[in-house]
Amino acid sequence: MKVAVAGASGRMGRTLMEAVLRDPALTLAVALEQDGHASLGHEAGELAGLPCKLTLRSDYVAALADTDVLIDFTRPVGSLAHLDACVQHGKAIVIGTTGFSEAQRGRIAQAAQRIAIMMAPNMAIGVNVALKLAEVAAKILGDDYDVEIIEAHHRHKVDAPSGTALKFGEVVAQALGRDLSKSAVHGREGLTGERDAKTIGFHAIRGGDIVGEHTVLFAGTGERVEITARSQSRMTYALGALRAAKFLGGRSPGLYDMFDVLGLK
Repeated sequence: MKVAVAGASGRMGRTLMEAVLRDPALTLAVALEQDGHASLGHEAGELAGLPCKLTLRSDYVAALADTDVLIDFTRPVGSLAHLDACVQHGKAIVIGTTGFSEAQRGRIAQAAQRIAIMMAPNMAIGVNVALKLAEVAAKILGDDYDVEIIEAHHRHKVDAPSGTALKFGEVVAQALGRDLSKSAVHGREGLTGERDAKTIGFHAIRGGDIVGEHTVLFAGTGERVEITARSQSRMTYALGALRAAKFLGGRSPGLYDMFDVLGLK
């Protein structure tokens, strides 16, 4: 399977390229960066730390013609441009980008009518197992337990709460029959009054080089249940993305997630 990696010079892009180069079932066919980037023309192997003479390029429309799947962990605007190119060529895409607006999500859903798309805010296998555990716990514990979601990331992360934290909230809210847009509370300050039992709290920590930590806390009377996933390396995300890319091979058009990839539905 021929793989293209977007945002190849970034922290996640380099890790993705390393993972692809180490996988005997995959070939790194294209390494992409945006126009004007200082890394254009550099060898992928130089960035990934493994032998590879492939050079970074920005002409993604032409480049994607000779690939099977694109893996994209960039920014919403860039991901949508790459998505359009994948639709044009009939190529599958794995999207790990977060922060899409509702309108942008609508564009992705429309594209899924023509190509196979796997989109998830977090592709680490352990995190997705934790998501499933949180869903099961919420169904069993019900409204008798207050729910708080705490996440921590490195100082360079630009969005809060993280897409993964929001996914935990969506999964828990659905299991409890709540509308997350109405029940979410983001941080607390001052005289907030007594906690509303139907709310789901979100708390974001930013600092240092924390790769990613997420905890869903169910607080009841006399006991507390915590489900935590800690990612110590970006390679956990990369390996999940590669598993998703292989899942999309020969798959019919549609919008898939990691629960589909891992058989958790």
